[in-house]
Amino acid sequence: MSTSNTSNQSTSIGIVGAGLVGCLAALAFTRKGYEVTLFDLRPDPATIDRSKRNLRSINLAVSNRGLRAVANVDEKLTRKILRHVIPMKGRMIHDKTGLKQESQLYGLDGECINSIDRSYLNDLLLENLVESGVEVYFDHKLVKLSNVDTKPILEFATRDGNIKEQFDYVIGADGAHSHFRHQMQKGMRMDFSQKYIDMQYIELYIPPDPEKKFAIDANHLHIWPRHDFMLIALANEDGSFTSTFFSPWRVIESIKSSADFTHFFKENFPDAYELIGEEALANAYDNNPRGSLMQISAYPYNSPSGKAIIIGDAAHSMVPFYGQGMNCGFEDVRILMELIEENEGNIEKAFLAYSPQRKDDLDAICKLALDNYYEMSSKVTNIWYLTKKKLDYTLGSWFKNKWLPLYTMISFRDDIPYSQAVAIEAKQSRILNNLQLGLVSSVLVYGAVQAAKVYAKWNSR
Repeated sequence: MSTSNTSNQSTSIGIVGAGLVGCLAALAFTRKGYEVTLFDLRPDPATIDRSKRNLRSINLAVSNRGLRAVANVDEKLTRKILRHVIPMKGRMIHDKTGLKQESQLYGLDGECINSIDRSYLNDLLLENLVESGVEVYFDHKLVKLSNVDTKPILEFATRDGNIKEQFDYVIGADGAHSHFRHQMQKGMRMDFSQKYIDMQYIELYIPPDPEKKFAIDANHLHIWPRHDFMLIALANEDGSFTSTFFSPWRVIESIKSSADFTHFFKENFPDAYELIGEEALANAYDNNPRGSLMQISAYPYNSPSGKAIIIGDAAHSMVPFYGQGMNCGFEDVRILMELIEENEGNIEKAFLAYSPQRKDDLDAICKLALDNYYEMSSKVTNIWYLTKKKLDYTLGSWFKNKWLPLYTMISFRDDIPYSQAVAIEAKQSRILNNLQLGLVSSVLVYGAVQAAKVYAKWNSR
């Protein structure tokens, strides 16, 4: 766990974005003894009805990378988080009849990812910030970033007019639509790409069961894969499930009414239809927002002066299908703090070193996240995929630490960088493909030999 350093108190850090990554970054710098101020465009979440906060939120799956990053800042905070998670040991695949479910385990040795409510986690981080004496300002819209080469100035629009604040270093953690990144781009040569994915999502709700609390197995990520579209569900502490319907825009736009929507669900997700309820589905169609999915890529992440940097979704927004968005953002914070330590507290050098060190890993996980939609919506029911996966995990069980499935490396081995995991998997995949081909060939040869024997026997009569 990091410790405070009183010699850092004269160094000021301004952070824009009080979401999960911004809050953890603020805590990390505070624990190091820096003077931190945090700003956010949104109103104080404490003033918003909790029931209205989550309609655009996909439940989070916190895994080893995220937990390690939090522990690096505050081990007690990690323990608090773990007291409020639902462990998920694998995927539960629901067939189209609604009658059959199949468990597909994640880990080689029972490892789990953990379902957690986004609002709870954000509130917990904010509470720790307040307890640590960090000044947090809501309703502050960033309108200008200037003087980045020497001592950055952040200008905000507030209810009382515009204000300016000057800092030694500034950090943008204000999400995919980052105002901070936009301001940085004005003064530097930053590569940037934004790609909308042909996918929308609507958040739904499975209520607790009055008798057994959880209506379906709480310790799985539930998936209803239907190739073009899918439904997922993650458990909450109160026995409910946060469920999310993903589909291409053409699918949802072809559904013209709430009655059509409930009929669509009854036909494609009959068991989920019963769990959610017809009235709740109709209400969700009429009232719940339809979220868009996009990927953001920027480079470099730091200003040439080493005075400003972007992290989290502001630098690398990814689709949610590998469950690594938050975990990756938290890992950004850990790596940034480790670079500061390696450079003996020189933040400028750390900011400048961060971009080249982090790029390959961020590119790798963004691609994996996008590819994993196809796996979740289609491949989990494909016999060849399942055979290859079974072979992959069998080898992983036989050759501990020498053969590691990709999911294990990404979700449970925070010591393996994303890009290294992808490189290892590519080599293993070639071996698996050859093994599969060999097995298929052996079966075909065996079948041909047996057929020849039968034919010879018959022909000799």
